[in-house]
Amino acid sequence: MSAAPSSPGGVVRGRVRERRGLSRSSPRPFRGSSSTPWIYLAPALVVLGGLLVYPVYQLGLISFLEYTQAQVSGGEPTTFQGFGNYAELFGDAEFWRVLLATVVFAGACVVSTLAVGCALAVLLTRVRALPRLALMLAGLGAWATPAVTGSTVWLLLFDPDFGPVNRMLGLGDHSWTYGRYSAFLLVLLEVVWCSFPFVMVTVYAGIRAVPSEVLEAAALDGASQWRIWRSVLAPMLRPILVVVTIQSVIWDFKVFTQIYVMTGGGGIAGQNMVLNVYAYQKAFASSQYSLGSAIGVVMLLILLAVTLVYLRLLRRQGEEL
Repeated sequence: MSAAPSSPGGVVRGRVRERRGLSRSSPRPFRGSSSTPWIYLAPALVVLGGLLVYPVYQLGLISFLEYTQAQVSGGEPTTFQGFGNYAELFGDAEFWRVLLATVVFAGACVVSTLAVGCALAVLLTRVRALPRLALMLAGLGAWATPAVTGSTVWLLLFDPDFGPVNRMLGLGDHSWTYGRYSAFLLVLLEVVWCSFPFVMVTVYAGIRAVPSEVLEAAALDGASQWRIWRSVLAPMLRPILVVVTIQSVIWDFKVFTQIYVMTGGGGIAGQNMVLNVYAYQKAFASSQYSLGSAIGVVMLLILLAVTLVYLRLLRRQGEEL
């Protein structure tokens, strides 16, 4: 006799039991604890703590002490000054003059760098492959040039006796570093020259990621290149522009090498002094290390405040950063 066929209900129940057994025996996906990401980040945090946190702590500590050459050599004991160094700094009229010059100079450098970098990024999308490659290599070469080397080359180009720029412009023996504004202009050109490649390459990569259909639609609607940039590209590239703007603000606000090399340490009678050079003069030329540290702390707080305010304004506009 043949065995009676099983009912459909029994077959279904058997398959369900088999699937339950397989699901119980199969391994479950690993779910780490909430501390797992911090374990992976621990080596990087230790390195950053040693390279960033500890020096900043020492900078802030020295700014609250009386720390001059006498204390460094051990001739006099180190004493706690509280906010005395900051009171002396804020009471110095030269500090406020240098701060104003630094803000204006850094703002001009940031605006010029963004304008040149963004314009050349758009140009890269309009030229053929060979000119594009030549422009990118030239820009990366300028970016890779050390600041001391670049500053020296620019001084030779604008030299009043042997520089080719004065000969081309018919300026004779005009000295660009003698006047305050012409010296700042010369340094600004060098800073833009060595900074625009970062903006150019970053913005160009962002433009290449924009769908071509969007740009073609804007062109078919009759929009000019400026209108396409202002109404289409700039809003879509806003996260990238935020990054390059913050980087430019940080770099240009703490310019040191270009000013020190091209103006001989701050220009005639300190007319081209910026905060970084001013801190160097106080700390190492005058051996007032506590005042130099106080200037460094003020610069750090200004940069943090500018960055946080800028990010807060963008978040209010609904940007995801």
